[in-house]
Amino acid sequence: MFFFQEKGSKCVAMDARVAHCLLLWAMHFFPVAPRIAPRVLSKESKTGNLQDGCINLIPCEHSGAICIQPCSPSFHGEMSFVCKDRKWQMFIDACANLDVQSLFQRISEREPLPSSGGHIGVAGGHLPFVGAGRPVHGKPENEAKHFGADDHGNSNCQADFSCIIPDILSSPAIPGNIADIVELLKNISLMLSENVNREKMQSYSRIANHILNSSIISNWAFVRDRNASSTLLDSVNLFAGNLLLRNGSENIQEHFISTKGYSIYKNTSRKSFDFSMELNKTSNISGRVVIPEEELLKLPRTSKAISIAFPTLGAIIETSHLDPVFVNGMVLSVSLPEELQHILLTFEKVNKLENIKAQCVGWHSAERRWDSKACKMKSDNISSVVCMCKHHRRTFKSFSILMSPTMLRNVVLDYITCVGLGLSIFSLVLCLTIETVVWHHVTKTKITYMRHFCLVNIATSLLIADILFIVAAVVHNTALNYRLCVAATFFLHFFYLALFFWMFTLGLLILYGLLLVFFKITRSAFIAAAFSIGYGCPLVISILTVAITEPKNGYLRSGACWLNWYETKALLAFVVPALSIIVVNLAVVVVVVVKMGRPSIGDGCKSQDLSNMIRISKNIALLTPLLGLTWGFGLATIIDSRSLAFHVTFALLNAFQGFFILLFGTLLDRKTREALKKNCLSSKRKCSLAKS
Repeated sequence: MFFFQEKGSKCVAMDARVAHCLLLWAMHFFPVAPRIAPRVLSKESKTGNLQDGCINLIPCEHSGAICIQPCSPSFHGEMSFVCKDRKWQMFIDACANLDVQSLFQRISEREPLPSSGGHIGVAGGHLPFVGAGRPVHGKPENEAKHFGADDHGNSNCQADFSCIIPDILSSPAIPGNIADIVELLKNISLMLSENVNREKMQSYSRIANHILNSSIISNWAFVRDRNASSTLLDSVNLFAGNLLLRNGSENIQEHFISTKGYSIYKNTSRKSFDFSMELNKTSNISGRVVIPEEELLKLPRTSKAISIAFPTLGAIIETSHLDPVFVNGMVLSVSLPEELQHILLTFEKVNKLENIKAQCVGWHSAERRWDSKACKMKSDNISSVVCMCKHHRRTFKSFSILMSPTMLRNVVLDYITCVGLGLSIFSLVLCLTIETVVWHHVTKTKITYMRHFCLVNIATSLLIADILFIVAAVVHNTALNYRLCVAATFFLHFFYLALFFWMFTLGLLILYGLLLVFFKITRSAFIAAAFSIGYGCPLVISILTVAITEPKNGYLRSGACWLNWYETKALLAFVVPALSIIVVNLAVVVVVVVKMGRPSIGDGCKSQDLSNMIRISKNIALLTPLLGLTWGFGLATIIDSRSLAFHVTFALLNAFQGFFILLFGTLLDRKTREALKKNCLSSKRKCSLAKS
């Protein structure tokens, strides 16, 4: 999405797709005096008597204190107040009266459901928007026929979603309902976005329009999830990107959201999307998207372009405190074929002051901020601004995404990830090949068998995990298949956890060899315990994570096939076990260093100190990659997730882990080298005998 801002107007590309790219634009400015988002709910937002509970019954004495008040009987949820300047001020209103789970079930059932006689409809052929007055409740038997029911009163909800429109449009657009509607639209986009026809897009737009109304923008300030506006944006883009074009074009218009689509091909003259929409009751705003002719020449086949305009979304993002800048025009989103690199956007300014300078930017859905690097200014005058935006396709995500809540976009990180994973996969294949060749030579004793058993499973887990990392990136960029993305994330989570639990098993084995010399364990008991720890624990954690978060659609993060952070903190199901194992393995290394540092009888002081230093350094170098200590730098990417230095350091140390395992775990192991040498000599003798 892109836009332009005054003295900071912006315009940015969203996450790349191989099939198409999503671009979002808008325009904004910084006024002379800082703006403060209003803290007064609109009339439709009053869900109970605010004079009861926190306001009158509890004194506001301590700044920052929280007071939670239940909603009125006709609503579910609660309201939260914070004490500031000795007054209670509302900061979250979760009161709602919609049952979105029931609504989603009605449109996702395989068989049509009969319309409910208890649904609240709206009389006449027009449904008023929020702020236009109280909805007029019509007769239930009439509403079903008006919204696409057949003569038997059964509504085909799967065909057009129309049966849930009356319930939604007759509900007040209060913060709690806004949050629930955003969640409903997200679920529809993730689960029901195949073969989006005109009727489905119309219903979807009417639902979104209900919470994009200019009269209820202030209500977004009290929505519990501050990222709800970004989630709404991602959901609309995903759903509209699958819109089917009848006769090569489509145009679906609502007051506060407009969707247009065209079939484009090489020989078409330059194509444009023109929007003129209502900003509020007294003014309109316009915008234009132009695909240059030279870009169209790059198309190898007939393709599809979809553009969406949001006249109020910029103000909603500002009100939600995602980005403290004022958008001075509409927000434009474009879904394009991957071959197209540049696009022109024209924004009409809302504030046409002469001393306001514009800047072009775009929205980062993964980082939830405007980015000034995706676009540049072409022209700027008192009434409008023109932006040129470039789309960069990115197939791989940075390796640091595994531990960081934020996904940074950087060429250096992409390069490190690609080279590191490629070298790591090659090294791990070579490592497993060598282990196969020398297995019988290096596993003659029980302790060496256990060590190499752990090493093979560490290498196998990391190899599969690295391959799945690439698969997950490709799946996300090409298919936009939600279920496939969930499956890729599940197995990616499982195998990276398996890597850590096998490194943990190796750490326990080292402690066993150092501290429990006289405690004997059989080979079968070790294998059973190792498999329980190495694969059993990761399986339990992975299953619990997806089972708890996926029903709420909080398993995946926006912009990648990996664990969610902002909504459900699912990423902690990987970070907490990983960092815990790193702490334990760090303690193992300390024990090894202490043991190795003990003086040997008969050694001189200087030679002893030098020998100890060399021995300790060698053991630390050998154990660091095998026990995963370098993953501890992931903690820095969690603490400061926007630091490029931390992300680069983490990617350098861990994307190449497979190479370090080959080097320190296999090639520098004396017994493995001797076994390889014997194997090579044996092969040469066999060749000589065969020749003679």
